[in-house]
Amino acid sequence: MENAIYLILLLLSSFIPAIIIFFLKESSTNLRNILNLTGIFFKIILVFIIFQGVKLGVKFKFSYEIVNGIEFVLKADELSLLFAILSSVLWLFTTVYAISYLKNSPNQGQFFGFFSLCVMSTVAIAIAGNLFTFFIFYELLTLVTFPLVMHNKNEASKQAAISYLKYTIFGGLFFLIGIVGLYMISGVQEFVSGGFLSQINVENHKYLQIIFVILLIGVGVKAAIFPLHGWLPLAMAAPAPVSALLHAVAVVKAGAFGIVRIVYEVYGIDFAYSLGLLTVLMIVAVVTIVYGSIKALLQIELKKVLAYSTVSQVSYILLGVSLFGPIGTVGGLVHLVHQGIMKITLFFCAGAFAKTYGIKEVSQMNGLGKKMPLVSFSFTIASLGMIGIPPIAGFVTKWYLALSAVENNLWFILVVIGISALLNAAYFLPILYRIWFLEPENEKQKIVPTKYFESRAFLVIPALLTALISLLLGIFAFSDWSALSWVEYLVKLEYK
Repeated sequence: MENAIYLILLLLSSFIPAIIIFFLKESSTNLRNILNLTGIFFKIILVFIIFQGVKLGVKFKFSYEIVNGIEFVLKADELSLLFAILSSVLWLFTTVYAISYLKNSPNQGQFFGFFSLCVMSTVAIAIAGNLFTFFIFYELLTLVTFPLVMHNKNEASKQAAISYLKYTIFGGLFFLIGIVGLYMISGVQEFVSGGFLSQINVENHKYLQIIFVILLIGVGVKAAIFPLHGWLPLAMAAPAPVSALLHAVAVVKAGAFGIVRIVYEVYGIDFAYSLGLLTVLMIVAVVTIVYGSIKALLQIELKKVLAYSTVSQVSYILLGVSLFGPIGTVGGLVHLVHQGIMKITLFFCAGAFAKTYGIKEVSQMNGLGKKMPLVSFSFTIASLGMIGIPPIAGFVTKWYLALSAVENNLWFILVVIGISALLNAAYFLPILYRIWFLEPENEKQKIVPTKYFESRAFLVIPALLTALISLLLGIFAFSDWSALSWVEYLVKLEYK
């Protein structure tokens, strides 16, 4: 074990506050908020300490043998830190936002207890060192997000939670079958750069192809790939902070991250390509991208527009992985970060619109630019980024994917990217037109604006900051501190 204490503390920074919060009185609002924020700040500090260590070549690993041949392993590497940093930083914004959004709401103790367990599970997924450990926290994530989806306790949220549980149990079963299948032929589970399957002699390639499909189904449920996405639009019955974490930070990203791990560190990108598995992944990604965009175009509720947008946008990550070569990989992995930041901005804005004016449908958004200029500005930046308008972060993703398609002579992928961008524009631009160019309706305001902001300050500030980050990550994409820079570094390690 090497520097294991840092990895253990990384998980305890959320676990301990969660346990304490469950035992607090409902009225202990200030103490609960302090515990939440202290835990997340401590986690961010630890993540960046580990990040600096990994850059310098320091090893971080914890392992414990549970039974003969099966180990619980935590390990920090370049790929895991990409997801861990994203999760930790966005969780800070989401926590601040949730504290404001749920002010004076019931059952906050239960909400923030499970909220902290959710970030623990997500970061644990990031630093899981083998398939067994990944599976443990992948399923724990299901259990701790279930109460969050059902938080409102109305009929819609109950049905959404039941649907979510059915889908994820189904996915978890397939994931477990795939893991057991791999263990039977390899006896290995630990993630290895280049893939552990590429380093052993497995003659029955058909068996490995079948196992890949089983694993893809298993993690594809949380990644919301078509046709395993049905739970996600229903889950929009949850409060806005939950929607934000489902789409941008935790569940959907955990599924996409799982697929990345399987391709690069279980099979290995070269071996996966030789087995024809990248073609399967490409077909799944293309179908999901187009399907999600079309469905988003047909929705009337704002959060469902954003939900189907996620179905489409997350599959850009899979598309980048399927485009064999470093350029496509860069495009896919950087989208893990860029999409997360843009999407969380959109859900922050949707929640602010709903909380301030009771707006839930697109048809109710007329004139919001005059009523809520800062939130509307944030929504506009993130929307344009989703379309792929430069210099916002979303453009970087589509540029790299397009370059990879040209490099591999996959011209139909350029067509798919173009169609998707047009469909993105078709459902986002009319919303922006309503916000900025139509006259506002005379609706009774539900929350009086504060002295300095158009709504509660901490409904506005997180949205504004994440929107600005989306813009800065695009403008300074080629700087040394950008997400693109780190992704290019880890991709060089993968293809060296």
